[in-house]
Amino acid sequence: YQNGCSLRLLSPQTFSPTVWHLLSILQEHFGSMAGANTYLTPPGTQGFAPHYDDIEAFVLQLEGKKHWRVYSPRTDAEVLPQFSSTNLTQAELGEPVLETVLEAGDLLYFPRGFIHQGDCLPDAHSLHITVSSYQRNSWGHLLEKLLPAALQMALEEDVEYRQGLPMGYLNYMGIANSDAVDARRTAFMEKVQRLIKKLVDYAPIDAAVDQSAKSFLHDCLPPVLTESEKARSVYGFPARWQDGGPCDVDILITEDTEVRLLRHGIIRLCNEEAGVMLYYTTENSRVYHKEEPKFLEIDPEHTESIEFLLSSYPNHIRVDTLPCETLEDKISLATLLFEKGILTTKKPLVQV
Repeated sequence: YQNGCSLRLLSPQTFSPTVWHLLSILQEHFGSMAGANTYLTPPGTQGFAPHYDDIEAFVLQLEGKKHWRVYSPRTDAEVLPQFSSTNLTQAELGEPVLETVLEAGDLLYFPRGFIHQGDCLPDAHSLHITVSSYQRNSWGHLLEKLLPAALQMALEEDVEYRQGLPMGYLNYMGIANSDAVDARRTAFMEKVQRLIKKLVDYAPIDAAVDQSAKSFLHDCLPPVLTESEKARSVYGFPARWQDGGPCDVDILITEDTEVRLLRHGIIRLCNEEAGVMLYYTTENSRVYHKEEPKFLEIDPEHTESIEFLLSSYPNHIRVDTLPCETLEDKISLATLLFEKGILTTKKPLVQV
């Protein structure tokens, strides 16, 4: 810093409960991972060369001042880009669409693909936090999951996709033959186009969205609990030590216990080859992907109860109203979800 270098703190949410809380709210609002970095820049210096990013950026000035210049994407190919750019030179830039000085409390937003550069004024340092979202969260990224699944389903269910390619097609297809006028080429192209259009009929759109949601839940920060929520959740049951070792605390949930999801967006039901999986975020780490995805295998008969909890949120429901076959199943499912931090109770449970 004394030599004019900027300091960057990666993932301040790992260390700061305030940033963790902010990002936890934003990820639920956007339905996309929210991340952050913090930058401290000494007076009269510039931290980074001009560039654009593959994220939606929100710059919040915390201390001091910073002079910012923002430029529109230079070409259509740079609008909402998939990847961040390399460092750019001033000669590659036009006139800025925005030039401003941020002071403490100011917020600057620029979308993906907008080139930006910030420098400190001679008389003030700068401390700002950049919050990011919507990385790899486009229609194209959904289709990356959807199209291979649609093709696999089409191959299994439609014999036309399994038919052999026409003999000799290598002789009239390909770049070397692209300018040739040939009825066989026309028929080949029409066939490919028709098969692609037919893929829509086999596209498991909901399943692809569930797979995107599954990835998102792995990216997520764990939810931040209020003191009231802690008291009404499994976190209100501190660990006990007995006979030189930890012991389980009995959780007494009955048919009369009123429960609800801690948050609506913390779970996702996914139908997979291995069975019905319930992915959840409550046991995630504040360190990105430090833990493997957290999930429970759910009895298919219990999916209706999970859906009931989702549709009932934010209202509490009695355990005996869960649409399971037996009261034992209702209590068992509620207890399991409570132990994972997924459910809270209307009133703190009595510890036994």
